[in-house]
Amino acid sequence: MDKPKVGLVLGAGSARGLAHVGVLQVLEEQGIPFHFIVGSSMGAMIGGIYGSGTDIKILGKVFEQIDLGRFFEIGIPTMGFINGTKINEFLKLLTKNKRFEDLFLPVYMVATDLYTGTTVVINEGSVAEAIRASISIPGIFRPVPRGQMLLVDGAVTDRVPVEAAAQMGADIIIAVDVKFGAGKQIVINNTLDVILTSLDIMQRQQLDTICNKSDVLIQPAVAGYNSWDFNKAQELIALGREATLAKLEELKEVKQKFSPQV
Repeated sequence: MDKPKVGLVLGAGSARGLAHVGVLQVLEEQGIPFHFIVGSSMGAMIGGIYGSGTDIKILGKVFEQIDLGRFFEIGIPTMGFINGTKINEFLKLLTKNKRFEDLFLPVYMVATDLYTGTTVVINEGSVAEAIRASISIPGIFRPVPRGQMLLVDGAVTDRVPVEAAAQMGADIIIAVDVKFGAGKQIVINNTLDVILTSLDIMQRQQLDTICNKSDVLIQPAVAGYNSWDFNKAQELIALGREATLAKLEELKEVKQKFSPQV
């Protein structure tokens, strides 16, 4: 009998998505297998960087030490305040300018096509450009043209793409949700807060699907952090580790399905 295929799903969450780094660290340390990653928005970024071979142990320090503000050039709005040229160069650096076929494991990235309103799964071409599409918060980043499509943030239609993972052949789904949870505080200080909070409200209806389709659901306690807390990378990573360790028994059951039968 063939061994089951495990898909790791990394959800959207802006800075809260840095908790994904802690999740990946624990999965590596505990030898929990997964065969591919499906990521949306920040989950796509972390998944793409990881798949490019970047050491997951040092990734948190990279985010902590880099001033992300210097990569977000603000201009006169033309479908978005940030045209994304500098952030694209930053993503090329983090992904070693790799293409999807160069990654050491398959990674699928979710974006949203503005013309059709549908979810688009990207797994070919430039990894950096795909991440750029998946993180394109509507109204903040300019949308990314791709063929006949105009792509924005994957979180618009699929913030934790468990269904996409199933379509990619996952028999077992480990999903990481960094959006909701106890203690979430709504803070509205700027345009970015308005847009991201609006997206959060739209996405709450997806929670039942995420819970029902996940074999293991990891929800780091990051609700108290706002979407721009990239300077708190180590705290967010630690919370990702903590939430994953709390699910260790369930994760070990996944691992056992890959152990040689006596």
